[in-house]
Amino acid sequence: MSTEERLIDLEIRLSRQDDLVETLNMQVYQQRKKIDELEALCLALVGRVRELATHVSQRQAPVDERPPHY
Repeated sequence: MSTEERLIDLEIRLSRQDDLVETLNMQVYQQRKKIDELEALCLALVGRVRELATHVSQRQAPVDERPPHY
């Protein structure tokens, strides 16, 4: 294998590695974006559950109230 052929082979390999790195970077970026969205959704859900729990705990149960079927 001549020096020129080896150089061409190395350039091809480098080009493929550059493409692979770019593809992997894009995948990592998209995953990070999705994780951020999911974290925001989880925080919103936690806030909603706490709000509902507070609302339920503040509600007073009626004492000696007849059930609706009487």
